[in-house]
Amino acid sequence: MAEYDIQIKGGTIVDGTRVPRFRGDVWIKDGKIAQIGGRAASFAKKVIDADGLIVAPGFVDLHTHYDAQIRWDPWCTISGWHGVTSVVLGNCGFGFAPVKPDFRDRSMLTMTRTEAIPYESMKIGMHWDWETIPQYLDSLDRAPKGVNCIQYMPTASLMTYVMGLDAAKTRAATEAERTEMRRLLNEGMDAGLCGFSIQRLGKHSAQADFDGSPMVTDTMCDEDILNLARVLRARDEGFIEITQATGHIKADLAFVEKLAAEANRPILFQAITASTRNPDIHRKSLNWLHNARAKGLPIFGQGGTVRSGFAFTLEHWNLYDMSSAWRDMTTGTKEEKIAKMNDPAIREAVKSDRAMHAIDTNAAGIGGRPAKLIVSWVENKPELEKYVGKSLGQIASEEGKHLADVMIDLSLATDLKAEFLQPQPEFNAEFNAEIINGSMYTFPGVSDGGAHTKFFTGGSFTTDFLRWMVRDEQRVSLEEAHYRLSALPAHAAGFRDRGILREGAWADVVVYDLKNLGIEPEWVGEVTHDLPGGEWRRVQRAKGYRSIIVNGVETFAEDKCTDTTPGKLLRHGHA
Repeated sequence: MAEYDIQIKGGTIVDGTRVPRFRGDVWIKDGKIAQIGGRAASFAKKVIDADGLIVAPGFVDLHTHYDAQIRWDPWCTISGWHGVTSVVLGNCGFGFAPVKPDFRDRSMLTMTRTEAIPYESMKIGMHWDWETIPQYLDSLDRAPKGVNCIQYMPTASLMTYVMGLDAAKTRAATEAERTEMRRLLNEGMDAGLCGFSIQRLGKHSAQADFDGSPMVTDTMCDEDILNLARVLRARDEGFIEITQATGHIKADLAFVEKLAAEANRPILFQAITASTRNPDIHRKSLNWLHNARAKGLPIFGQGGTVRSGFAFTLEHWNLYDMSSAWRDMTTGTKEEKIAKMNDPAIREAVKSDRAMHAIDTNAAGIGGRPAKLIVSWVENKPELEKYVGKSLGQIASEEGKHLADVMIDLSLATDLKAEFLQPQPEFNAEFNAEIINGSMYTFPGVSDGGAHTKFFTGGSFTTDFLRWMVRDEQRVSLEEAHYRLSALPAHAAGFRDRGILREGAWADVVVYDLKNLGIEPEWVGEVTHDLPGGEWRRVQRAKGYRSIIVNGVETFAEDKCTDTTPGKLLRHGHA
């Protein structure tokens, strides 16, 4: 018998199906798992000693924004460092296709704001050789990849391509435009798309466009969404990702149910999150999910279990955009932002009860309440060092100032470089475990990998979930954790032969040391200048992974990249 490529020897196998863990070997050949357990009839070119280690399926990350980054970082780090072997691109309705040549620059500017991806990095790192979705997928197919990926139709790009930006933001589509959008979605699905995605956060979207206006999908009407859902229903394939505002919870969730019924295809809803003290927050969401499932609606809940924090400056921060006053002040070039911050009328607007209430109400997901933010950096200004380590609320109290004035004055004194740190809050392990254990239809997340690069590091959520929920708190079993990190999201998103370890399946595998699994540095990570154009980002690296394998090839060994790129574009969910 021909030799194997890899033997993973003597590990504890957790195969992703909830089968109890067992000790055994895994043999890999030609990109697939050739044998699990027993004795092989031949030897392997490479042996990975997994004694005392966990051998499990690679993780599937369903919510990323690596659409630009995958072009210069084939491994989609941060996620690739943390055991993720498959990602979904084009979330929230945002992406880079279809796009007319004269709209390329504007599409990149959109992503600098709504997902906080550096413009210069996109300008240098992306080499445009597409207009249509089929051309885009062919380009993505040709690009070297260290992870597998599938691609949504970015609905904002689709509407803009058909209607033009101004029309897409201000009116419903005409019947002729809806017909064309159905045609283009069908064309994209024929070429290998996995479905479509939308962010629907209303006119006060927390993730606004480059000019401060809502994103195209934020205000799109129900019928324009249902028009696309009918394409998936007619084809009986694909799925939908929706980030939905819940300001009017019953009405908003009723639309998600209507969408699921119209498409009759899986809906990935985000996000189900837990508060620190109020169990009603996540239990109401779980009850809604279970009731929808009882009606036969194929909805899955993406759990917001990520524990990464925020450290930000007003030069790059965009997550106060749900307040129109703060959004107006922080939109534009750096020089324009500084001018606005010096405008007394704009200062009064951001200090208003309405503006501050909007931020406080949404504080849990945007870095916490401003009063508790810690000043962590003042651009080496000796006269300002006295503020480092103090909260904005403390400084405001000591100096008799409004805390917004404190934040803005420190920003202006440092050329917008003053950094504000979210203090590490308590996380309720019991409530977060309930999101997983309390439903058959939920999985951990949401990483937002590739987005908010200068102030957020959610791509480490897989490592954190295993060490937090499984190892430290012992609230989720190892078998359940790997089912939720791999098999269930793979099923929900239509990945074929991924997410479990079985003979004949593609060999996407992680081998790790649960006792020593970790994240470096903790909480908000560290700054590294590794983006095109010399741009920087925040990162959290992984510790404890002996091997990460994609399609039978090691991409990381002992937490170090091997520089191999065995990843594939999975058209229709399979290679």
